[in-house]
Amino acid sequence: MRNIIAFEFISLDGVIQSPGREDEDREQGFTLGGWISRFNDEALSEAIREEMNLSFDLLLGRKTYDIWAPYWPRNDSIWPAANRAVKYVPSRTIDSGTWDKTVILKGDLQAAIADLKSSEGPDLHIYGSSVLMESLMEWGLVDELRLKIYPVVLGSGKKLFSRQSAALDYSLVQCITTSCGVIMTHYKKAEAL
Repeated sequence: MRNIIAFEFISLDGVIQSPGREDEDREQGFTLGGWISRFNDEALSEAIREEMNLSFDLLLGRKTYDIWAPYWPRNDSIWPAANRAVKYVPSRTIDSGTWDKTVILKGDLQAAIADLKSSEGPDLHIYGSSVLMESLMEWGLVDELRLKIYPVVLGSGKKLFSRQSAALDYSLVQCITTSCGVIMTHYKKAEAL
């Protein structure tokens, strides 16, 4: 059985939209892209490198997939594991992907993801993908949260918990604060409340 592990860069007010680049995701008029860049330090970089080198396949929302599919194949030297991984993309709007090893999930997405989770293979890592994350949390399918909480309030943008999800209990595995004030947390799912 695979675990679904969410890796999210999140502001104090819950925003996960467009953390990496200014033009990453301007949907809904978001103009604050690239908001994590000024908080980088060696501890954070090392933690991210370690996570990038875990064994995984990717579970990505369609919009995140659209951002990543043209980027990572051209930047293989930065994260070759992303190109080697199978990319699972739940979508009602596309039938095929442009990135090597892409599998489009159709139909009853909750059942499709639950079946994928119960299959053999590496853990499923999800980044960003705010709409998909809302559904996964509502369905209780996220086994681990690895949140990097940044000391910034953005005021607007796509949020991690913007819709009511199922009541879930997570246990803290690890919490590290970097010299730049980023709180790196790792939670594992406990019992449902």
